[in-house]
Amino acid sequence: MGEDDSGPVGGPVSAGESLDERVLARSEDLMRSVEVVAALVLVVLFAIGVFDLGLQIFRTALSGTITDPLVVVGFIDTALLLFIIVEVYQTVVAYTRESQTRRIVRLVIYTGVIAMVRKAIIFRTGEYADEQAALLAAGAYALIIFGLAALLVVERRTRETDEATPAPSPEDS
Repeated sequence: MGEDDSGPVGGPVSAGESLDERVLARSEDLMRSVEVVAALVLVVLFAIGVFDLGLQIFRTALSGTITDPLVVVGFIDTALLLFIIVEVYQTVVAYTRESQTRRIVRLVIYTGVIAMVRKAIIFRTGEYADEQAALLAAGAYALIIFGLAALLVVERRTRETDEATPAPSPEDS
């Protein structure tokens, strides 16, 4: 019995694809379909959010409370939440289109930055049990924001370095 006679457990490999390859191909198709459904769900959530924001603005304009700073902060909070939905959507689309990992990481960083800016804008010390808890939360938010900003700077510098480096020519191989 030669080396060519031994196949994977479960039988020999046919001239076409192996069972494992067919199963994996089907699972990849299923995963891509689920990713597309997730993207569509995010589109629907975004549309509902935009409609809701417009309705909120209309109602507060009619009631005269549109000049209340807390109401305006609520609008900004909703708008930033919508931006987060857009960033998550773009991340899902990037996964579906099998974009470069760097692009996906950049989208995740942007999503994190928007989420943390949103948290900072709506931060109210009165929502915490005491001043120490509020200070701890504010410090954690600041640490996360600085960490994300550092990641963004590193990613941009890496991208600029990569863009400045000439691509190897076929003759260099």
